[in-house]
Amino acid sequence: MTPPTPPANEIQQLRLRQLVAFLRESAQILADWDAYSDQACDPDTFQPLDDLAYGLRQRRRDADTWRSFNRVRHFADDLLDVAEEQLAQLPEKSRTQWHWQITELRTALDELRALQAEWLDLRTTAAAHARPGTEAYDESLAERNAEAWHYLGTWALHGQAVLDIHTAAHHQPLPPPFAPMPPQAPHATAAKPTRAGR
Repeated sequence: MTPPTPPANEIQQLRLRQLVAFLRESAQILADWDAYSDQACDPDTFQPLDDLAYGLRQRRRDADTWRSFNRVRHFADDLLDVAEEQLAQLPEKSRTQWHWQITELRTALDELRALQAEWLDLRTTAAAHARPGTEAYDESLAERNAEAWHYLGTWALHGQAVLDIHTAAHHQPLPPPFAPMPPQAPHATAAKPTRAGR
């Protein structure tokens, strides 16, 4: 017997938590890379002191970021769809910046999807000699990750917009179901005590 499907809002909350995890991980990956790059490059020319070591570390950065994004990649379209629906309910003044960011995220996602499809096609056609651990496999994987780095960076930079839209959509005041009642006149109260009686 299959377990019941969680409610849509619960699924959305789980997905948002995965997005938060990606944003945190990608920020840490970038901070680690910046720290390494500062130490591994000549301070005057900004060129790597050891090209081989630098390239290998760059590959690790790309692979780690792709791996982290995998936690949201399969439902990223759904996150953007919900964000666009929520955005339509927000005041006009809130929409411009967020709309631009959602567009950037969707464009980046399309590019990531194309890179993944291209890599899977390459794996299929070269299946006989491109197995994990072989140079053909590792090089094609590294190339996909390197080409994806810019688009993954877009998600790391603008993914917070999805969370901000969600927060704004759930903190909008609901319109009153009917006109508020006018305040009632206060009931007659006992006369205020005079200064002498205090």
